[in-house]
Amino acid sequence: MIKYLLRRLLGWILMIAVAANLTYFLAWSFLDPRSNYVGRRPPLTPDEITAILEPRNLSDSVPLLQRWWTWITDIVLHWNWGVSPVGQSVNEQISYRMWISAELVLGATIIAAVLGIALGVYTASRQYKLGDRIGQATSIITMNINIVVAALGLVLLAIAFNEMVGTRVFYVTGAGGKDIDGFFPYLVDKFQHLTLPTIALVVISYANYHFLQRSLLLDNIKADYVRTARAKGLTKQQAIRKHALRTSLIPVATQLAFNIPAAFTGAILTELIFGWHGMGRYFVDTISKNDVHGVVAFAAFGAVLTAIGAILADVAVVVLDPRVRVS
Repeated sequence: MIKYLLRRLLGWILMIAVAANLTYFLAWSFLDPRSNYVGRRPPLTPDEITAILEPRNLSDSVPLLQRWWTWITDIVLHWNWGVSPVGQSVNEQISYRMWISAELVLGATIIAAVLGIALGVYTASRQYKLGDRIGQATSIITMNINIVVAALGLVLLAIAFNEMVGTRVFYVTGAGGKDIDGFFPYLVDKFQHLTLPTIALVVISYANYHFLQRSLLLDNIKADYVRTARAKGLTKQQAIRKHALRTSLIPVATQLAFNIPAAFTGAILTELIFGWHGMGRYFVDTISKNDVHGVVAFAAFGAVLTAIGAILADVAVVVLDPRVRVS
């Protein structure tokens, strides 16, 4: 198992390196850092713009291959992913924003997965009964709600609730307050800021796990090994819990492993609406500000998360299905 994971890890490292370098050349084909300084008042001359961008390795007056060599050498020797056209360190931006996104995305993804799986098991074991029909109808509605609608609706509800109780219980913007002293005040502050965006993400995403788990479990309930278990005296619920559920969890666990990287880099609208300065918002900023180094670092970050998701998916398959043997 360890040798297999090491081989997979080396393969992903190679693919991440190729993807990052390819993204670097593609980014230079459509992003122009010089345009950040056009139209400024007082205006800057082309030579003055070049003097600003050249030390940052962002001047188009330098040959592209020379720029690439400086960039890749700095990463290999110093793990320095460069600076933005306005002089911000890409390393500092990524290291700061990734934890902000982690606070939001990881909790919401885990809650959505647990809720969806539990609802899938419940509805599958009560197929076509009232609970199943209500669960399916609710999930169909929520999965078709746009994140903007869900987020703005929660913001309006939170504002109304705060006004009704006469104090601010839920914060509608920001990832946390400033100058919070003490462990428990910090936890309360985080809860106040995390609640609304977490609920918004859970509402629009749990239904995918629900329908997938329900469909897979219904297929496995009808399998021969489950029928055999029931013929030996197990009740339907026992056969589901001890036999069918374990097998049906494998595709769900795989999807969950790959959804975490996607959610990490894809919660753009959620972060914009709730004022979180995470990776999703950083991606928008890098594009709008022609930040070549930031775009490449973001792409590499997404590739690393995808690699982690793929490895976690492999581990989940082995853990959930002992019959799997890694050659």
